[in-house]
Amino acid sequence: MIFVHQPNACASTGQPLLERRLLDPNEPIPPDSLWIDLVEPSRQEDHRVEAFMGISIPTREEMQDIEPSELLYVENGARYMTGRLLCRVDTDEAMLTGVTFILRDNRLATVRYEDPQAFRMFVQRAARPAGVMLGGEAILAALIETVIDRAADVLQLQGERIDALSRRIFDEPHDPGARNAELQETLRGLGRHNELLSKQRESLVSMERILLSLSASYRASKAPREVREEVRSTLRDLQSLEEHATFLSAKIQFLLDATLGLVNLEQNNIIKLFSVMAVVFMPPTLIASIYGMNFEAMPELKWVLGYPMAIVMMVVAAILPYAFFRWKRWL
Repeated sequence: MIFVHQPNACASTGQPLLERRLLDPNEPIPPDSLWIDLVEPSRQEDHRVEAFMGISIPTREEMQDIEPSELLYVENGARYMTGRLLCRVDTDEAMLTGVTFILRDNRLATVRYEDPQAFRMFVQRAARPAGVMLGGEAILAALIETVIDRAADVLQLQGERIDALSRRIFDEPHDPGARNAELQETLRGLGRHNELLSKQRESLVSMERILLSLSASYRASKAPREVREEVRSTLRDLQSLEEHATFLSAKIQFLLDATLGLVNLEQNNIIKLFSVMAVVFMPPTLIASIYGMNFEAMPELKWVLGYPMAIVMMVVAAILPYAFFRWKRWL
């Protein structure tokens, strides 16, 4: 699919905005298009945009390349920048998807095969009067800013969920018998949060490379001051998000260590219980073993009260160690 964004004026205020519409298969690309958004494009759609902008649209396989030289480069006067954006955050299938930004002659083209939330947020923003400055460079800067804003929302949500896990770990358990199962579920939750956080950090790193490249390019080409200021501001925001992501990662590691420590304590309590039970039953077992040898020279075997005496001795021998452990507060 090819979406084109054309400049228009708000009917009520007269302020500029970007009008988005889906291009028909046989409809030519309007010459005043400032942003061409390709979503899961076919090769035929790639050729149409290539002919219109004089560029080469990278394939899906090329966008998945992780070599820095393949992610940021200039070719035939067009600047190619590929970043990795987080999508499907609200599901159990969060993933990173490649998005290529192509800037030429102050016109922007984007190529993507998923629908990150940041793009939907930006489309709504650009459709409002004065929501974005017109021009490919300004649109790209504002789009990346929206990507960073979305990353901030995801990190904030992650922080809230990690705090909830922290309270579950350190609060007094409501059901001590189910504590072990609860800790196992907590470990799985920490693993999921750590995986999502790692993907978000990878996305931020890729966007930082793009912003650094844009900052150097705009400084050399004397781009509009507003655009350069927006890129620098977005870069500062991104770097602060990277620090926040590092903090959350360290917090997850701390909670992981704490959870594993609590699991070990639960296991130690079980082992301690078995050890105490073994010590409690050891004296009665010894008494039963002595009187189970059936030697003829054992006078107690002939006593009428021999059996009750042995039972009483075994009970007392079991109670004394248990009382001693309770006195020492080992139980």
